[in-house]
Amino acid sequence: MFDMMKMMGKVKEVQARMKEAQESLVHVRAEGESGAGLVKATVNGKKQLVSLEIDPSLLKETDKVILQDLIIAAVNKASDEADVLAKETLRKSTEGMLPNIPGMDLSGLMG
Repeated sequence: MFDMMKMMGKVKEVQARMKEAQESLVHVRAEGESGAGLVKATVNGKKQLVSLEIDPSLLKETDKVILQDLIIAAVNKASDEADVLAKETLRKSTEGMLPNIPGMDLSGLMG
């Protein structure tokens, strides 16, 4: 028989672990690069830009538009990678916590 009180306790435990895992995302790092490594961006698991490296050869006024495009590409790649890492971190933190109930999709909790 399904124990609703036990399930509610599990939900509260999952919520606490999710909050803890989400707070830890600030320490997750993902890097993206563009222009064969001329521009590198690092974002955290919350998709915040934390580091930007630009090869000195790009720092010419005539290359301004190219540099802007490369920065955008690098940040977007890093952000995509951070999203993957964040979902994996959240999945690992709640692994085995909730029962597999047919028809109950809890994947929305993972972000």
